Amino acid sequence: MYKNEHKFPYRWTKKDANFTKDKGKVMSCFCCGGGSSFGYKLAGYDVVACNEIDPKVMKMYLKNHDVKYSFNCDIRELITNINMGGHIMKEELHNLDILDASFPCSVFSIAGDRQKAWGKEKVFREGQKAQRLDDLAFYSIDLAKELKPKVVVFENVQGLLQGEAIEYVKEIYKQMDNAGYILQHWLLNARNMGVPQNRPRVFFLGLRKDLCEPFMVQKDLFERVPKIDMDFNEKEIVLDEFSDYNGRQIPKGMMKYWEYRNEKDNSIGDIVKRMDNRLSMFNNMFLKKNKVCNTISAMEDRLVYYDNPSYLSAHDTILASTFPMDYDFNGMKPWFACGMCVPPVMMANVATRIWDCWLSKIKKEECA
Repeated sequence: MYKNEHKFPYRWTKKDANFTKDKGKVMSCFCCGGGSSFGYKLAGYDVVACNEIDPKVMKMYLKNHDVKYSFNCDIRELITNINMGGHIMKEELHNLDILDASFPCSVFSIAGDRQKAWGKEKVFREGQKAQRLDDLAFYSIDLAKELKPKVVVFENVQGLLQGEAIEYVKEIYKQMDNAGYILQHWLLNARNMGVPQNRPRVFFLGLRKDLCEPFMVQKDLFERVPKIDMDFNEKEIVLDEFSDYNGRQIPKGMMKYWEYRNEKDNSIGDIVKRMDNRLSMFNNMFLKKNKVCNTISAMEDRLVYYDNPSYLSAHDTILASTFPMDYDFNGMKPWFACGMCVPPVMMANVATRIWDCWLSKIKKEECA
């Protein structure tokens, strides 16, 4: 029987969740399937607005989230749309507690094109509008400059902190400073935050400068920053605690290698190299029952069970991503929605720290 030993349960439903909406207002950009939005809601926030460029993905989001304002457009058009939305909308969205922007990460992923894709429009197989991805962080900062939320949250892959992508990080810091925020970043892993998945992600948190002084501490000899505790060390959840091991069967060409696996093999490719002494087109990673689930991508066929010749099941994808069990994918595949999103429980933990360390004290001061 499932027993929750974590701050937030990884097995939950929308139907039974208690979304208190008493911690502040959030707008989620690049909202995708709403992983971040669920995280904020689990932590007690009210997600009042969202932005998503893809109409199909937006429909999926709205099947699961009841938001007051939804913007199905390019973020480059968003400021114009908000300012044309009437007095009530402008007042509400210019008084946000958190602006969240998990901008698309494929151009910074180690598994992606990286530098080859920088400065170029990306054409998506899902059919949405072609657009540049490497500059979306800066349009998010433009939005923050316009709306002036108390806190800005960015999330992306750890590849953003590696190689030439560091120059983007430096520019993000520079532009956030010019926008009126003190920015910090952390490399976090969902596996240490009550999520049954190995998912390292970089989080940027910016606090508006006029709110910073009560929280300032000396970071080093040259820099002061607003203090916030971002250390997480929850007990890891291994695959065997929740898996049904019941995904779609792997093809025969892969099966002939899977049958000769041993404990040292981490992928089908390892077996091909050992048996045929060659590199393999199979880069499918093994899911081992006594290990934490590997990072889930947007593709179903990237992960294979070591103990069963099948791909990661929809059931396990939902649980390993901490999506609600009654999530309505609206005809889209769970791997796509979950693989593209921040795990809700990961974001719930981050959002809780923002409340505990910053926003709760700011609210108390405002009410004094």
